[in-house]
Amino acid sequence: MTTNAADCAALVPAEWREGVAGATLPPEAASVGDWIVFADAQTGRLDRANARTRDTLAIVETCEARHAEALARARRRGWFARLGL
Repeated sequence: MTTNAADCAALVPAEWREGVAGATLPPEAASVGDWIVFADAQTGRLDRANARTRDTLAIVETCEARHAEALARARRRGWFARLGL
């Protein structure tokens, strides 16, 4: 174990870096129903994007907390004291 920062960002799924694409706009001659379908799809994609943001932050915060706890346990056991850290 080292005192280097944990690579917590590596735990975030790679496809999440691509973002969430918006829904396809309805055709120019769209009906009210077409716009309702579009708005519903767009809202669903926004919900997915917002969930990814919350989940990413939770993943990184949990990883950082685990790393900090592991360092604290190692220090209590004297591993880093022996190394002068």
